[in-house]
Amino acid sequence: MAQVKATIEPGAVYSRQEASEALGISLSTLKRLIARGHLKISKPTGMRRVFITGDSILAMLNQTAIDKGA
Repeated sequence: MAQVKATIEPGAVYSRQEASEALGISLSTLKRLIARGHLKISKPTGMRRVFITGDSILAMLNQTAIDKGA
């Protein structure tokens, strides 16, 4: 049975795990995208938790889109 990816909502906030599942990538790949600056995150002072907005995910996807005609 194929796994259905979640729809990425622009105004929603995702954890790293939720974002990786929505994108269909591993958590380690998501962490590399964050470390390389491809994906913007919010990290409140004094917290280990990282927040990723749907807008940030969609912006990354739009910036990295490949022209299929190439």
